[in-house]
Amino acid sequence: MIKVLKNIGKFVQMLYVVFSIPEKWGVFRKRLFDEIQIIGINSIPIVALMSTFMGGVIALQTASNMDSPFLPEYTIGYITRSSTILEFSPTIISLILAGKVGSNIASEIGTMKTTEQIDALEIMGVNSLTYLVLPKIIGAVLFFPVLIIFSMGLSLVGGWLSLIGSGLASTETYIVGIRSFFVLSNIFYALTKTVVFAFLIVSIASFYGYYTKGGALDVGKSATHAVVSSSVAILIANFLLTQMILL
Repeated sequence: MIKVLKNIGKFVQMLYVVFSIPEKWGVFRKRLFDEIQIIGINSIPIVALMSTFMGGVIALQTASNMDSPFLPEYTIGYITRSSTILEFSPTIISLILAGKVGSNIASEIGTMKTTEQIDALEIMGVNSLTYLVLPKIIGAVLFFPVLIIFSMGLSLVGGWLSLIGSGLASTETYIVGIRSFFVLSNIFYALTKTVVFAFLIVSIASFYGYYTKGGALDVGKSATHAVVSSSVAILIANFLLTQMILL
């Protein structure tokens, strides 16, 4: 427990330094676009693959469990849309990105720490935390919502393809279900969660990478700790945000 409290204190202290004003805006802007490429754009293939099959599974499971004659057929589209927007796209995709992005960030910064590259930055008078971590956080916060919106669309398309391929529902009834009882605030709820998850993933991974001590083996341990800790943080934050926003 004492170790956890110490880590939380170090984490807060790190964030205080991270959000310092960048010394050179030109360098910061270039690093920001590089991080958007690495963190966001390079994650599009895995997000597309997971979202398409995830939407297909949700639609098929919903259609196969509609035994009651009192349920209209458009319920399939309605449940697929609601499940995708409220939970599956923002939360499940963020957990997947915690594994991909979080481990990559922790490994990158951890390697720089163990090879004394960060010490070299400090010797040159560069704020290493602002230089390394701030562009990653801002890049993730800006681009993760784009990935989640992309995921929502592909999940609905995946659900439609699975239903058409299996013959369990028609295109017309599926579209009616998607449009039925739509609440715009659910989109804002999902994107709010996404921004919080993006911040947690990058900041926690950067924390474990920055405070890595030892050699290559310790870099791997830091990456593992980063993925586990950010995943737990996402689940806790998901519960708290749902309590605050939806209830």
